Amino acid sequence: MAGTFQAFRVEAHGEAGRGRIADMTLDELSAGDVLVRTLYAGVNYKDALAGTGQGRIVRRYPSVGGIEAVGVVEEVSDNPSVAEGTTVILHGYGLGVERDGGFSPWVRVTADMVTPLPEGLEPLAAAGIGVAGHTIAVALDLLELNGLKPENGPVAVTGATGGTGSLAVSMLAAQGYDVVAVSRKSAAERYLKSIGAKAVIPPPEETSARPLESARWAGAIDATGGRILEWLIRTMKPNGVVAAFGNAAGLELNTTVLPFILRGVRLIGVNADTRPPYRGAVWQRLATDLNPRFMDDMLRVVRLEELPAVMESMVAGTTQGRTLVQFNRD
Repeated sequence: MAGTFQAFRVEAHGEAGRGRIADMTLDELSAGDVLVRTLYAGVNYKDALAGTGQGRIVRRYPSVGGIEAVGVVEEVSDNPSVAEGTTVILHGYGLGVERDGGFSPWVRVTADMVTPLPEGLEPLAAAGIGVAGHTIAVALDLLELNGLKPENGPVAVTGATGGTGSLAVSMLAAQGYDVVAVSRKSAAERYLKSIGAKAVIPPPEETSARPLESARWAGAIDATGGRILEWLIRTMKPNGVVAAFGNAAGLELNTTVLPFILRGVRLIGVNADTRPPYRGAVWQRLATDLNPRFMDDMLRVVRLEELPAVMESMVAGTTQGRTLVQFNRD
């Protein structure tokens, strides 16, 4: 078992905290009955905000960052529901926010936080999908429950070059949807088309005063919020459905009731902190029909010491796809 090891720890610093790579021991990790040896930890925008001090995300200092991980159960204390040697997926339940998270070679959790790796899904692929892919799978499931089908028309994806956006483009395309990627990064057009986008357009530059605009989208997956979500709502087709889960473009939403009462637009909030048995069912779909294509084109794997620079780039908006921190390379 490990003695001292290095982890990315967010410590008290001003109002929002600040992360750094620090030495730790197992005794310092959060309490729990399952000890997991980390293989990969995905890096999310939320992690980057916490690690760079740009957002008040962490609720307990000090705390290991990282809201997700994939690893192998190394030790179990009196809980027969989890077997040692099982490869598991971890996300939600306050991981990396209220308790120590995935940016460490060791994570201690409670048994209810563990999702066994579905058959047919390799650890690297599961980590690449991560909480971002799980969020998109939940969003797509909700869109389908509300009547979205490929024949209904094009589906817009905002924040398309990010981790969640890239996975949304790929997963929707794999289901037969005509995907329009919304991104202001003109240089990313080739990348977005390579993972399944039929077209790439920039978001609107200005806010419109019109309550309704030309109907364009049968559905949309929005990772941005703010005025971009407002634009999506104004441009939905009759009975169009929007799944929203992000706020990169702002927390506020200014709209009117007209899209909802004249076109029957539905706006669905997506909370990806799911619970069993639904969480397991979503991961089963991610291992089968919702398994993203072109995963290799989306992934970048880094070492722990590279994480601070990755976070700075992510906050600056210069990253693309999914970034994973890999542990136990020896």
